[in-house]
Amino acid sequence: MAPSSKVETLSEQRCFEGLQGFYRHHSAACGGAMRFAVFQPPQAMNGNKVPVLTYLAGLTCTEETFVIKAGAQRMAAQLGLMLVAPDTSPRGVGLPGEDDDWDFGTGAGFYLDAEKSPWDSHYKMYSYITRDLPAAIESGFPAEMSRQGIFGHSMGGHGALTLHLKNPETYRSVSAFAPIGAPMRCPWGVKAFTNYLGEDQDAWRRYDASELIRARPSRAKILIDQGSSDQFLDEQLKPELLAEACEAAGQPFELRMQPGYDHSYYFIQSFMEDHLRHHATALGARGRS
Repeated sequence: MAPSSKVETLSEQRCFEGLQGFYRHHSAACGGAMRFAVFQPPQAMNGNKVPVLTYLAGLTCTEETFVIKAGAQRMAAQLGLMLVAPDTSPRGVGLPGEDDDWDFGTGAGFYLDAEKSPWDSHYKMYSYITRDLPAAIESGFPAEMSRQGIFGHSMGGHGALTLHLKNPETYRSVSAFAPIGAPMRCPWGVKAFTNYLGEDQDAWRRYDASELIRARPSRAKILIDQGSSDQFLDEQLKPELLAEACEAAGQPFELRMQPGYDHSYYFIQSFMEDHLRHHATALGARGRS
């Protein structure tokens, strides 16, 4: 079934001489309505096409979380980047247990295509992000789809890394804040992969950044910021395993351990400008003179 590109506007507000909007559309992949946010920088307000940077949020988040908490619009306006922030899962589709756990189901789509029933009927976030969402952006906004980047936080950092590695020609730049670096080897990832994909670990490897890097490193430099006081650092995130994979495969990367920072959006705000500049340079964004 072809993706739908018809977009419903929920709200739009002027922001740093650009436009912050919230939207809804039908997703064929997820079998229902999905919501997303778009910030159009001032360079796009007269119809000029600008590079697109998609942000994938973490567990329990929505399309509003990044927009409200990350403080990204001011610098995106200066650099001329369109920011796209999708929701983190389908919502209210009526699957048994979808709201039982904070780290699985609603708000925890893990940016993969579920293969195990009943999740395979709606939880197709990989196809949504790579197919349905771009169709909506291309049809409804002044987006230069040949210049796309992707980044994210935690579960969304995992998603950004895997989507880039599987689609390096589409997502030409990539970065992450505190990503789940080796989901096959942490409780969050094992829970999600078992329930969404089943017991076959070959299926798991298709969505594990550390495994993908070993098999198919990309030419793009991966920028990663990680707080040293992150409460999930040792058990869930495991950046050292991601770094080992990058080094073994010759993947260009920079892992910056930031002393004293935790897992919160205060951490993300603190290094957002660096990430936006990283993407703007890679995508050839035309900022304000």
